[in-house]
Amino acid sequence: MAAASGSVRLQRCMVSPAGRHSASLIFLHGSGDSGQGMRTWIKQVLNQDLTFQHIKIIYPTAPPRPYTPMRGRTTNVWFDRFKISNDCPEHLESINVMCKVLTDLIDDEVKNGIMKNRILVGGFSMGGCMAMHLAYRNHQDVAGVFALSSFLNKTSAVYQALEESEGALPELFQCHGTTDELVPHSWGEETNWTLQSLGVSTKFHSLPGVYHELSRAELERLKLWILEKLPEEMEKQNA
Repeated sequence: MAAASGSVRLQRCMVSPAGRHSASLIFLHGSGDSGQGMRTWIKQVLNQDLTFQHIKIIYPTAPPRPYTPMRGRTTNVWFDRFKISNDCPEHLESINVMCKVLTDLIDDEVKNGIMKNRILVGGFSMGGCMAMHLAYRNHQDVAGVFALSSFLNKTSAVYQALEESEGALPELFQCHGTTDELVPHSWGEETNWTLQSLGVSTKFHSLPGVYHELSRAELERLKLWILEKLPEEMEKQNA
């Protein structure tokens, strides 16, 4: 399986559930960060780790690659971009390679006995964009998708895939700061509206006065949504 995706095995930071593991969450960091960095940032904002009784959290680290918006400097990014803009083509070659690599993470959870509909994928900024590509183009049977301060390009391959899609789609949870200086709030809104028009059920939360950053309010909302999508399975144990 790993060989099919170029033999790339991602470094990953994991937070184990406090009790019986019955669901998994894959949380993708933004450009230039790492899985450990994402976990630490969340811990600083919440004053504690993001933890659940039954959900394992996986924070993978993107492999280093040259990144065009940083003049080709090497950094940890899920894919390349021609520029940070919503009106240019996507760098689909690098996105598609990473979709295959991240599929290995999902496959690992399935092999460990976690059903696909008990797996959530999401992320911050570029990580949220990557999660939307991963779920809506390759894994429409996951439990849900979340995107924090993220956007899709106007001609995204995600939209093209959804135009040809039939059947149920995972719900999208989105948060976006109204004063985001790197990814304008309007890009997040447009992404949300377009996905809705293509049949995706969405929840969009505008965060007044929040820049391109995580906020405590959005993480608290995200926790509630995660538990809504991945509730504990108490009654099923006796089935």
